[in-house]
Amino acid sequence: MKVTHYRFSISWPRMLPDGTTSWINQPGVDYYDRLIDALLEVNIEPIVTLHHWDVPQHLQDKYGGWMDERIVADFDEFARLCFQNYGHKVKFWVTLNEPYTITMIYGTSIQGFREARPGVDCYIVGHNLLKAHATAYHSYVNDFKPTQNGQIGISLNSEWYEPKDPLRPKDVAAAERAIEFYLGWFANPIYVGDYPQVMKDFIGNKSTAQGRNESRLPEFTAAEIEYIKGTHDFFALNFYTAQEVTHKHFDDTLVSQSLDQDLVKTRNRDWPGSGSVWLKVVPWSIRSNLAYIKRKYNNPPIYITENGVSDKEGMLNDEQRIDFFNQYINEVLKAYLLDGVDVRGYTAWSLMDNFEWHSGYTERFGLHHVDFESPERTRTAKSSSSWYAENIIKNNGFSAATKLKITLCYVPLVVTLGMAAWI
Repeated sequence: MKVTHYRFSISWPRMLPDGTTSWINQPGVDYYDRLIDALLEVNIEPIVTLHHWDVPQHLQDKYGGWMDERIVADFDEFARLCFQNYGHKVKFWVTLNEPYTITMIYGTSIQGFREARPGVDCYIVGHNLLKAHATAYHSYVNDFKPTQNGQIGISLNSEWYEPKDPLRPKDVAAAERAIEFYLGWFANPIYVGDYPQVMKDFIGNKSTAQGRNESRLPEFTAAEIEYIKGTHDFFALNFYTAQEVTHKHFDDTLVSQSLDQDLVKTRNRDWPGSGSVWLKVVPWSIRSNLAYIKRKYNNPPIYITENGVSDKEGMLNDEQRIDFFNQYINEVLKAYLLDGVDVRGYTAWSLMDNFEWHSGYTERFGLHHVDFESPERTRTAKSSSSWYAENIIKNNGFSAATKLKITLCYVPLVVTLGMAAWI
């Protein structure tokens, strides 16, 4: 397909089965070495994500995974192993993929996994994720970047929030609050310093009303704020959809991350749907989100590390996916050319159908169909694959007359989920 970049994730437990360097699985180390070499041989630059949600079971059993600050040191040990082994070949690193989603996983009780404390555990996990990101960032910058000359950052997911009634000030404020509780939760400490003030105020006030002596949102020390601030070489964004927001005050004694925000999110019924209930097709929303990042975070270099659409049928003639990419990438083009957003790259999710977490194999995002009933997991190119190669990769835009000088590539997920998303 002539892509220039390929993003994949390294599986922490595949490299370190018990989560520490006391047990290094050399076949796992060699696997990623071969993958990186294979990409470089055909002039495809690897974009490597260190963690896409798969915590080693030993660390989960030992101290609760991301619930315990001890994981910061263990993650740094894993990150350093990756830098040591692959850093001379990999020049684009992502520490964590979608920390917000990780907080939601830990903040929700899952049978057979753990019992969660709503409105409590998610904030503890988020605190540890930010510390882990910053520690890995500093390890790379201090000990590896001087000789390896790469870049490192974090992939943050976001939705765009539009006020349900743009003429109602409370709805306008609620929409702003919603994005601060989502994107700002992690972007603010990294790009500005400390949590958004609105998060500290709302969670702190509700914690007081609940009779707590301190806020459910942990506090950073002054030293920690400075340590985390500036830990970025770029802004990596995963983006899919939007919601409408209405202000609504909830009982302050109720403990919940969603209720902490005093708002209600809804998906407009007039927006086209997809194969995922959460994914409404709202092309203009990506431009709005990119413009927001420019305003809020001083126009950093932005790489869109995920963007795509699902279907249930896995059809080969996937015109809906072609239309999605056509419209969304056009909005990215507008953000770049008209709004002055410093967009450097775009990655489509995903190269092929894969395991979509709690949805299993029922939702398909791939530009290539995978027959999950076949022992060979047969891959077949969909119409979107040839369209993307011809219209986006070949011309780096929609036509030679409107070329956009940004890098375009695919983003599959490579983890130990019983499939190889890279072949």
